[in-house]
Amino acid sequence: MPHLPITGAQAPKRQRGHLRVAAIIEAGAGVFMEKGFEGATMTEIAARSGTAIGSLYRFFPSKEALADALLLQYTQHVISGLAELEQTVSGMAADGVADALVDFMLALQSQRSFAISLVEERGGREEGRLQFRAAMRDGMAAILRKALPGLTPAKSKVAAVVVLHILKGITTAGDEKPAMRRMLLAEIRELVRHYLVSTQP
Repeated sequence: MPHLPITGAQAPKRQRGHLRVAAIIEAGAGVFMEKGFEGATMTEIAARSGTAIGSLYRFFPSKEALADALLLQYTQHVISGLAELEQTVSGMAADGVADALVDFMLALQSQRSFAISLVEERGGREEGRLQFRAAMRDGMAAILRKALPGLTPAKSKVAAVVVLHILKGITTAGDEKPAMRRMLLAEIRELVRHYLVSTQP
């Protein structure tokens, strides 16, 4: 995964620089989570990462550049996760594919919530959101073509949107009490399974 293809950010050239950037990004995530984008300061991020403020600004010239790095990291994590799923679903039964998709989305929940709040707080670019949505749709479509041999590219794109909308219910389930949450997740798994069976060419 590339370290810093971020507008305005300077990519480190040595291993020590890569480690420093990783520490800054980790500290930035912690401070943004605790204080929000507006409440976070570069001074606190520098202190928490053990980085001189001048070095922090050399790698990330603004708080916006650091937020962009965090959002890019999340995006790359999601895309690589979808690519890994694509390699594992071939030959799986519909219930296995449904479980894999639901489990993948569950694993993303805390990061997804953080990424969404960060985008909303800093007034993220609509272009970036559209690109992320397209990447999610394309990744899901590739998974469905592997899971459902014979599915056309056009049909797989439509099916990907439907599955992603069903999986959005996982976010709502997270707000419920444990017993209700378990029931909702079971229903979501069944909805995905049923849709996959009905979509099989």
